[in-house]
Amino acid sequence: MARPRLRRLLLLAAAAVTAAALTACGDGAASGGAATGGAGEAAKTIRIAYQAFPSGDLIVKNQGWLEEALPGYRVTWTKFDSGASINTAFVANSVDIAAIGSSPVARGLSAPLNIPYQVAFVLDVAGDNEALVARDGAGISSVADLRGKKVGTPFASTAHYSLLAALDRAEVPESDLTVVDLEPQDILAAWTRGDIDAAYVWLPALDTLKKNGKVLVSSRELATAGKPTLDLGVVSTAFVNTHPDAVDAWRKVEARALTLIAGDRDAAATAVGAELNISPADARDQLGQGVFLAPADLAGPEWLGTPDKVGGLAQNLVSAAEFLKKQQKIDAVPDLATVQKAIYNKGLPSALS
Repeated sequence: MARPRLRRLLLLAAAAVTAAALTACGDGAASGGAATGGAGEAAKTIRIAYQAFPSGDLIVKNQGWLEEALPGYRVTWTKFDSGASINTAFVANSVDIAAIGSSPVARGLSAPLNIPYQVAFVLDVAGDNEALVARDGAGISSVADLRGKKVGTPFASTAHYSLLAALDRAEVPESDLTVVDLEPQDILAAWTRGDIDAAYVWLPALDTLKKNGKVLVSSRELATAGKPTLDLGVVSTAFVNTHPDAVDAWRKVEARALTLIAGDRDAAATAVGAELNISPADARDQLGQGVFLAPADLAGPEWLGTPDKVGGLAQNLVSAAEFLKKQQKIDAVPDLATVQKAIYNKGLPSALS
């Protein structure tokens, strides 16, 4: 049974996101085919939601590669702080393409959200770029010591999912501590004030916390223990159906960014640093904490797969949904066939070359 409070919050947030998107994206017309301008300029808009973490997505934005590849489109980039707000934007039909974590995607494909979008790219696999950090002086040396403490994390994010996984692994009930919903910038402020004892968050905020905190567990360790998280590229189903060539162009430039990260880390770091307002040296260090796949790997059996055989990413998302249901964070788990239909691997592997 769906929770009324969640639905009410989604409706309120959807209205807010719609207003924000209209401000950030000009006319805000739905580019997935519902644009009032028909074949006019509004129908040739791509609205992209991005997040400020080290990734190939930031390289694509910084270098203007998608704009170069699609001169007939108007590309707009809107920054979001977490996957939860991006899901709300999809519900409000305010974005077409987004960088979003696997846990929010698992939520989005589950009831009550049931968002019609497709997973079309794997930006990175979470490694040391997401972690649980305890503030120095808080008396915390292990996950078990979080009992009675206050921990900040962005709700419905990969970090939130990993926090729950870390607690489950340590056999610490969530009810034994206070978990506070805070976006990365709010975590930094609360940390400075001493309002929270620990936080599970991602780069670049993570690096700031580590200056006077201790890492208790990273997402790399949790992945090894069977709870992997990823950053994914998703596209609304309406946009895929209406603009498949634009989706192909987007996948190609994202693949180009992965190739740059692997082959010219300095150039990649310069672009990422410019987007995050940090030095290239810091950006290079932060890129080194994530796990980036080779473009050819995306069509492999572990990830997106091919049209003939959907990859294991679908089962990964189902497993994440099962865990979220166990934690009473969603109402129902979608079946594997439903999630497999939400994996967009048309044209792979050639579409990424």
